[in-house]
Amino acid sequence: MDEKRVDELFDGMIEQQRAKVLRLAREALPYLSPEDVMNPDDHPELKAHPTFDYEDGILAGLIAAQIAFRAEIRVRGAPSSRLETQDE
Repeated sequence: MDEKRVDELFDGMIEQQRAKVLRLAREALPYLSPEDVMNPDDHPELKAHPTFDYEDGILAGLIAAQIAFRAEIRVRGAPSSRLETQDE
């Protein structure tokens, strides 16, 4: 599997997890925007949600893994054109 395909796989997993986290957040507070969910400490109701923190942690882990993957590709000196044009 080439670097571009792996990065696209990360993009898809992150997008799916972002949607899940937003759905869970909106179970607690239906009016929340995607930007609100990026700052869950501003909304104590999210801390009370039974699975929000867990799923938000998975999202953070996926993002961290993608950043680490991109850094490794750059260190190896073989970045794809798609990876070169995106900033974390």
